[in-house]
Amino acid sequence: MTTPAAPMIVPDFGDESTTGRKLAIICSKGTLDMAYPGLILANAALGEGVETHLFFTFWGFDIITKSRMADLKFTPLGNTATHLPQGLGGLPGITAMATHQMRKQIAEVGVPEIPEFLEQIVASGGHLWACRMSADMMHLTKDDLYKEVEDIINAADFIEKTDGAQLLFI
Repeated sequence: MTTPAAPMIVPDFGDESTTGRKLAIICSKGTLDMAYPGLILANAALGEGVETHLFFTFWGFDIITKSRMADLKFTPLGNTATHLPQGLGGLPGITAMATHQMRKQIAEVGVPEIPEFLEQIVASGGHLWACRMSADMMHLTKDDLYKEVEDIINAADFIEKTDGAQLLFI
């Protein structure tokens, strides 16, 4: 004897429009491989009409610091996802080689470099914010940062600006 299948339950999330949606992305790491996830997600959200705010803190500050943003590195050292023997990661030249290879792969799929990607995000309506504590710790001012960073704000200000937002920590 077979039991009849229960009817499929499809959740109703209401209006499917993106009106009023917000996304807050905290970018806390400044290596080449960790810079792109936040930027890609921000770009995708903006493409869907979602209000998007990026908050750069700690090492993520390198993504928006003029002197470093175009020269982020990738190291396989300690990164088991590279599927390389960990002993190789510490050898001279490995970081330069790995960075070169990652930049090549990123370019091959048509993803812009960091400064151009930030420009695209801002042109699409994205908001860039720098962390006050990180700026103070690193002795950086707004003049040291990418020109489109709206301001250096504290964490409480960011929480206020992104009230009700979906939050991603990268």
